[in-house]
Amino acid sequence: MSLSFTVSERILCYHGPLVYEAKILKAETWDETNTKLSTVGPHFFVHYKGWKQTWDEWVPITRLLKFNDTNVQLQKALMAQASAAASTSGSSSKGKAHSGGMMKDSSSSRGGGLGRKDGRGTKRGREEDDSSKKPEMKLNVPEVLKVLLVDDWEAITKNSQLVSVPRRPTVVEILQQFKDHVIGLGKNTTLREPELVLPTIISGLQVYFDRSLGANLLYRFERPQYAEIRKQYVTGPKVQVGQEKDMSAIYGAEHLLRMLVSLPQMVSSSTMDAESVGLVRDYVNELLMFMMNDRSRLFLIEYESSSLQYQNISRS
Repeated sequence: MSLSFTVSERILCYHGPLVYEAKILKAETWDETNTKLSTVGPHFFVHYKGWKQTWDEWVPITRLLKFNDTNVQLQKALMAQASAAASTSGSSSKGKAHSGGMMKDSSSSRGGGLGRKDGRGTKRGREEDDSSKKPEMKLNVPEVLKVLLVDDWEAITKNSQLVSVPRRPTVVEILQQFKDHVIGLGKNTTLREPELVLPTIISGLQVYFDRSLGANLLYRFERPQYAEIRKQYVTGPKVQVGQEKDMSAIYGAEHLLRMLVSLPQMVSSSTMDAESVGLVRDYVNELLMFMMNDRSRLFLIEYESSSLQYQNISRS
């Protein structure tokens, strides 16, 4: 592992889909004979800043990030994305830990949606989480895609810019190109049974994108643009019945990446078994590598300044 971490080091650590500041208290290397989590390799016992000690835990090195400007910006981008999702779905799911409660206060979000402000109920909640042992999805997001995610967040939330849509290639086209890429690898892939599994994976990702875009993947500043796109391709008077377009046939890599990094959150509230989670994880990690290697073609170089039309709508 190229990154090294030391005891007492200030770091950032993934907890679910978000990233929090933490401190390393202990460091150990585990093998099959002494592992505490059924995983092997370097592990670190961390304390999350501002959290009760009951939340201290052992984590693998894959959940740790160096505390630097790039990763701090990634932390902010992930939290802003979660906050945008909460603001759009909070009215229908108020009080549910897996949605609106996650980011009620981004300035004091140390506890995410896990109720750590006063500590009440947290121990019991943790015991219930441990007893259910829901499978977790650990994604390996390449560093360059993390940077793109941060750039995406800054362009929209700080610079009031927008992704130009319709995009090319679209989400549908990217997923099809990924499918062709994996099939073309033949036996040079470690993915399980791609010819059998890929159609289901691709279809599932497309459906999830279409269902989650409007509810979970947009920043507030993008919603007027989304409303206009819906009117133009789905609900407007000029749209012929049967000719409506899915959002996956309009939006592109920028919003697909947002969806992919949000998948662990979806899985945590799903009924998927460990084997299915592992299968989806392997294919999504491969998709992330595919997007990284072809990023110059898939992602926008520059975002567009929002039109006066969108700005007026957003102010109203």
